[in-house]
Amino acid sequence: MATTTHEITQLLLAWNAGDETALDQLIPLVYQELHRMAGQYLHKERAGHTLQTTALVNEVYLKLIDAQQVRWQNRAHFLAIAARLMRRILVDYARERNYQKRGGGELPIPLDDAPPVECELNEDLVALDEALHKLAEFDERKSRVVEMRFFGGLTEEEIAETLTVSPETVRRDWRLAKSWLLRSLREGAGNEA
Repeated sequence: MATTTHEITQLLLAWNAGDETALDQLIPLVYQELHRMAGQYLHKERAGHTLQTTALVNEVYLKLIDAQQVRWQNRAHFLAIAARLMRRILVDYARERNYQKRGGGELPIPLDDAPPVECELNEDLVALDEALHKLAEFDERKSRVVEMRFFGGLTEEEIAETLTVSPETVRRDWRLAKSWLLRSLREGAGNEA
């Protein structure tokens, strides 16, 4: 993996410098990693989720190709950006599903005539995204640690490399952020009841 990591970093730097052939060489190397990340996250989704792993990877890939303003640093930086993109795509997807579930702009029907609606993980994902935004308002690093770990499946070492902190700092941030998020999500659920 060290050779691949170094090779990915070199290709990212070449792509930064405008070498379009570097992108062609990079894609096969990162595709499996992106597919693994997407699979890990979608595995946490509810059964029957309509967004498939390959579709999520393709969406991320298209957004990465358009990310011309990004100055790639290394493999871990690339995966961190990919994790952020996966989060955005999944949250947007969840919001769209919730919008459609609430009628998608259609005229409302009387409650007695409405079909039963099952509770889905979509609401949880949107609530988590909102809580992460709140966390980022006062501690951006902890928010990014959660994003990279939860959405991207990055290891503590990869996150530490991306954020230029120690793995112990990542572990501490992860523990504190999880506690903060759990409390925030519980308070949010209590306010809705």
